[in-house]
Amino acid sequence: MRRLRCSKTMRDLVRETRLHASDLIYPIFIEESIDAPTPIASMPGVSRQTERSAGSVLAEARREGLRAAILFGVSHHKDGTGSDSMKPGGLLSRMVERAKDAAPDMLIIADLCFCEYTDHGHCGPLDARGNVDNDATLDNLRRQAVVAAEAGADVLAPSGMMDGMVAAIRGALDESGFEHIPVLSYASKFASGFYGPFREAAGCSLGKGSDRKTYQLDPANARQALREAALDETEGADMLMVKPGLPYLDILARLRATTDLPLCVYQVSGEYAMIKFAAQAGAIDERAAMTESLLAFRRAGADMIVSYYAREAIKLID
Repeated sequence: MRRLRCSKTMRDLVRETRLHASDLIYPIFIEESIDAPTPIASMPGVSRQTERSAGSVLAEARREGLRAAILFGVSHHKDGTGSDSMKPGGLLSRMVERAKDAAPDMLIIADLCFCEYTDHGHCGPLDARGNVDNDATLDNLRRQAVVAAEAGADVLAPSGMMDGMVAAIRGALDESGFEHIPVLSYASKFASGFYGPFREAAGCSLGKGSDRKTYQLDPANARQALREAALDETEGADMLMVKPGLPYLDILARLRATTDLPLCVYQVSGEYAMIKFAAQAGAIDERAAMTESLLAFRRAGADMIVSYYAREAIKLID
């Protein structure tokens, strides 16, 4: 076996898994009503961008070779339903329009959820018992989807794990003349402990004693994750996502064996922060750990990867 590992040239020749620029999706936080980018302490190297600076960052990322980005708004106009994200001229609409203006040939993915836009931080309006009202959220997702499509989004990515969300969005798009826009569903999204830095970055942390376990997947349940993905595929999803990444490589691999749809994986904020802080402490080599983790996603079956390392990784791609 060592004969095929004897030199870099030989290793390159027989390499089974490769990382390409087209595999990477760059996530970006866009905060309204701020004058300058704001560094995120728990995510070294990542900042909340202003509405103006986000365009420059996306244009630069496109020049570097990145071809896709996913947008997350940080709203200063929150209410109980996240209404700002459902109206033309709201933050969601503005940031999609500006992203397309700045990088017209970049694939712009709009994250569809309400946690960044609600004053309670949940992914939809609450019912009288304080639980997310699933059916009311579906109605709101329909409106949110059309607003994002009208603003120019190339892909819509619902992330709230509402039952029936793909069918609701697909129906709204088709009825509004946006049959051409694909849906990338967060189909297997777990109630994970690895989201902490994201929630700081997006301003969507919940109050003490509250969580999202009633609608996000139990980390112990693999079969349930596969059922969720199968339901979304039946409802018309064009692509499926597993989130987080490294702790759920088994889900990604099992899903790859059961579907022919393109698969996406999200290397979430906590995964990124672990590598960053371990590297800062001198415990690991950051470049090696970053590359190994991204290759693990591809090896397990991912066709595309959302990663805060996207801009760093693309510089290493030959």
